[in-house]
Amino acid sequence: MVVDERNGSWGNAEVVPGSAALNTGGEGEIDSVSCASPGNCSAAGEYATPAPRSYPVHSFVVSERNGTWGKARKIPGLAALGAGQSRISSVSCASPGNCSAGGGKPQGPAFVVSQVNGKWGQAEKVPGLAAADTIGVVSSVSCASPRNCSAGGYYVRPPGTGLKAFAVSQHNGTWGTARQIPGMSQISSLSCASAANCTATGGSFAVSKVKGKWGKAAIVPGLAALSRGGHAFLNSVSCASPGNCSAGGYISASGDHAFLASQHHGTWGKAAIVPGLAGSGLSFVNSVSCGAAGNCSAGGSYLTTAGRTPGFVVSQVNGKWGQAEKVPGLAALNKDGSAAINSLSCASAGNCSAGGYYSSRTFQAFVVSQTMTPAQGL
Repeated sequence: MVVDERNGSWGNAEVVPGSAALNTGGEGEIDSVSCASPGNCSAAGEYATPAPRSYPVHSFVVSERNGTWGKARKIPGLAALGAGQSRISSVSCASPGNCSAGGGKPQGPAFVVSQVNGKWGQAEKVPGLAAADTIGVVSSVSCASPRNCSAGGYYVRPPGTGLKAFAVSQHNGTWGTARQIPGMSQISSLSCASAANCTATGGSFAVSKVKGKWGKAAIVPGLAALSRGGHAFLNSVSCASPGNCSAGGYISASGDHAFLASQHHGTWGKAAIVPGLAGSGLSFVNSVSCGAAGNCSAGGSYLTTAGRTPGFVVSQVNGKWGQAEKVPGLAALNKDGSAAINSLSCASAGNCSAGGYYSSRTFQAFVVSQTMTPAQGL
């Protein structure tokens, strides 16, 4: 399904046009969406087809133009990359009709595919990772301008040797050769403030591309002390301008704890537990988005002493993170006590929208906007 917010009001959810014809296995979903301007978006996901003993999944893309969603389409060229399933992890649009996406094939290569002037081209293996024994996945894509994007993920070559992180850049529509990022096992999130300036995160590490050159990966300050021998996982990063980013995730050490960290003029400050969640049980930051440098929002979930898991949002204003707060209106929807923010996007400082799920006999979707509008079920 897809749903649009127009002039501050959420419309009705609708089935992706054309998806029913593809999804004969009945297991379809949207995994990523990106909007370059109001009413001009692209989304990517997967559909299933029936087969003996399984329902294989395959990738599709769909685009919205001037507020109208077109038909879901198979990604051209995927069949030539090898038989079997495929999954798109991320899509990013720099302008209407100009987007890039990436994903992978189980036991197969990482791939990228681009849309130019509204037309999706052929999927291609990530250059530099095309060896026959390479298994890889593009986890995140970010496009700073049309046909100038960066992507990151992980690969294994040969199988059984451990995960290695990689980053790859597109310049004027041509993807360059992937570069391994030493010290990192994977890139889970990547954000580009300009074509030559990006930041990527994975595990407890961050790495930045400055003036077109990727630097060295380093542990985000403060994470080693917070994790106390456990593990830290940076789930999401967002950059409003070169060298000014925020990231969030969770720390696994005697329970999982949500944390945030910010980069200012290229230097990371110390990671800290999300304000207001220090006394909670399990907590996670799932998504971060920055509308301007030092002005970001984040969302996720946490466990209360009563055993409920309401979603939370937290905002950063002029470089300082405020207190986490419950999502307005969500408690009334969340009858069974299990909810979370999964994705959040800010078009400008203090103007964000978020979506996730809540539980009321069954799991349901909700959306909420930072214009003080209560959460609205779909």
